[in-house]
Amino acid sequence: MAEEFSGFQNRPVQMNPKNNLLEIEEHMYILDDVEKPNVFRNMFPYSEIPKIPFNDRIVPHNMPKEIWITDTTFRDGQQSRAPYSTEQIVTIYDYLNRLGGPNGMIRASEFFLYSKKDRDAVYKCMERGYEFPEVTSWIRASKEDFKLVKEIGMKETGILVSCSDYHIFLKLKMTRKQAMEHYLSVVRDCLEEGIAVRCHLEDITRADIYGFVVPFCVELMKLQKEYNIPVKIRACDTMGYGVNFSGAVIPRSVQGIIYALHTNAGVPHENLEWHGHNDFYKAVVNSTTAWLYGCSAVNTSLFGIGERTGNTPLEAMVFEYAQLKGDLNGMDTTVITELAQYYEKEIGYKIPPRTPFVGKNFNVTRAGIHADGLLKNEEIYNIFDTDKFLKRPVLCAVSNTSGLAGIAHWINTYYKLPEEKHVDKSSELVRNVKVWVDGEYEAGRVTVITDEELIKVINKETKKLGIKLV
Repeated sequence: MAEEFSGFQNRPVQMNPKNNLLEIEEHMYILDDVEKPNVFRNMFPYSEIPKIPFNDRIVPHNMPKEIWITDTTFRDGQQSRAPYSTEQIVTIYDYLNRLGGPNGMIRASEFFLYSKKDRDAVYKCMERGYEFPEVTSWIRASKEDFKLVKEIGMKETGILVSCSDYHIFLKLKMTRKQAMEHYLSVVRDCLEEGIAVRCHLEDITRADIYGFVVPFCVELMKLQKEYNIPVKIRACDTMGYGVNFSGAVIPRSVQGIIYALHTNAGVPHENLEWHGHNDFYKAVVNSTTAWLYGCSAVNTSLFGIGERTGNTPLEAMVFEYAQLKGDLNGMDTTVITELAQYYEKEIGYKIPPRTPFVGKNFNVTRAGIHADGLLKNEEIYNIFDTDKFLKRPVLCAVSNTSGLAGIAHWINTYYKLPEEKHVDKSSELVRNVKVWVDGEYEAGRVTVITDEELIKVINKETKKLGIKLV
């Protein structure tokens, strides 16, 4: 006890430049090489719904000056769907470059290296010569996988370093010490070749943060200092257990994890990245929380496509960034709509119609009273100028309360008619469509008219009238 107290007395007192207070580090973070796995059965009773306990330990907001987005569309995004073709990958990569803008807001994109198709896509994307997104790879903590990274000449690679006892003991059949030594040896191999490393701490929201994660990251930061090559930490909420509630207990607390990695393990903001899953509908809010508490990077996939319930949607974080920072920092949000159209028309992926920003119905109002307000001033029921930012003008769904003006508005916006070709409520086409709509409701209908029904009626009436809308 005297030795411990003496050691504590000899630890350096340092000034914290953020709050201008002298501080002393109270703890040494040493690996807790337990004999049996700690699976936090009190929080994760498998035969019950997981628990969210609180201890009311609060950590401060600590958002980095610069925050950005990274992409896993071609890695995690391909683990839940048919593989993209090489041509599709390159086309999507082009879109990501345009969306991220000149300031590289989509900083990096990661790729598999295992198949020839994947490697061909990597080569073709690298040939584009874009500064952003940087082409990076992902491998298992395997020396065999590392050979692929060397062959291709990657500047950075992600390495899977599972960090919960569920994975260390039950999947890898290792002890914590064995796992750490194995991971560190592969990281060292990468650094010896001058390759930057991104450590994917899989299942961090079920991991022993101070018994394994922090001591491991302390060792990683020592390697970064030794080689003077970045070692990044990706905190992976693999099962979506993370919560953003103030005062929640780690390992479920997102802000608690980020605080531990930055403050206790010494990982710089720019080396921290959050990777979320949506199993409990928290992927977006957890990603935003990670930004607010110290992560510079948030990892995403287009439209949230990923394992099980999916990843954090890239397009969601574009608008989260704008709300937090007050501008888009050069991002071209109209590309989001182009990407959605490309996925549906060229790839054959059906985007759920109520998906924010990209779904067919995301800015369509259906309630009659809402439609009335929207026709008077679209700001009343539209989240922002969706025509300006997404090339998606707000739509009024047609119902028994739409009237001639509502039907005219639907036709003009759905068919994107130029102003000189707009139809108005005096148009014979509009009057004929209203006759059909009125007939539906007189027959007892109570639901809104679908787009498909309107298109069918409009096609019939335009043919009868001998006119063309497009």
